[in-house]
Amino acid sequence: MSIPVPYDPELVAGLDAFVDLVEIIPLRADTIHANRDHFATIIPPMSVQAAGRAVSWEDRIIPGPAGAPDVEITVVRPARPSSGPAPAVLSIHGGGMVLGTRFFGTGELIDLAERHGVVGVAVEYRLAPEHPGPAQAEDCYAALEWMAAHADELGIDPERIIASGMSAGGGLSAAVALLSRDRGGPRLAGQLLGCPMLDDRNETVSSRQYDGFGAWDRNNNDTAWDAIAGADRFGDDLSAYVAPARARDLSGLAPAFIEVGAAETFRDEAVDYALRIWATGGQAELHVWAGGYHGFAGFSPDAEVSKAAVAARESWLRRVLRLGG
Repeated sequence: MSIPVPYDPELVAGLDAFVDLVEIIPLRADTIHANRDHFATIIPPMSVQAAGRAVSWEDRIIPGPAGAPDVEITVVRPARPSSGPAPAVLSIHGGGMVLGTRFFGTGELIDLAERHGVVGVAVEYRLAPEHPGPAQAEDCYAALEWMAAHADELGIDPERIIASGMSAGGGLSAAVALLSRDRGGPRLAGQLLGCPMLDDRNETVSSRQYDGFGAWDRNNNDTAWDAIAGADRFGDDLSAYVAPARARDLSGLAPAFIEVGAAETFRDEAVDYALRIWATGGQAELHVWAGGYHGFAGFSPDAEVSKAAVAARESWLRRVLRLGG
């Protein structure tokens, strides 16, 4: 048995609250739908999230991938649009690609719109197992193509679009960056990979250190990857658009910001992804936060390590999106 890295003491209360709120029902193949129902009760609707905030928002339906259903999105804009084309964020929600909705990530878009004038698009991608991978990545890529094609209508600068997400959203942001490169599609200014879910094999040291406890443990990860990849899981030919760690070539990608806790399942695959980008001469900024659990900054915002993590992310966003202030 692998000895886990201990949690930062300042984070323990937040971790307990995370587990109590999110993981009431252990995530297994036969409880995915029950967990979805529970998630629906803890994600505030957009009307609540945006109440009293200096933003406007609208739901839209856009074309999906070829031969696939249309995709629902929510567009978040600053209440006072900038005088010129604005930077933009494609927001991809977490939930292991089996749980959650686009409103799981809209809080970030509201903050960015208020503070930096960013226009955000949150995408409602199809979930597994009903829709095996790469349906999730294809839906997100369709949203990126729509953003670029409608840049004038949205008031955004097509040269300043990033893909951003946490957990499954981080993995899907990596997949979107791969799709954009491989298909010669809209050029991303960056990819923000927060504690990203990248590797179906679930065989790293860190995945074994957090087996049976913590936020998004090894068992949850196995359940999700079984749903996403099905019989193709562990196979040598599994698509990199399903599990980006399977990509044989990480050259030519948009600059990456990769952040992860030292005390979580995804630590080692996130570090390896950064190492492999650097090996090609690519740009990656990697932060491994001591004692951090999965998604720690969101549930333990007052801890010193969380403040440092938020500041590092903000710095990267200012540089990549060329934000003022």
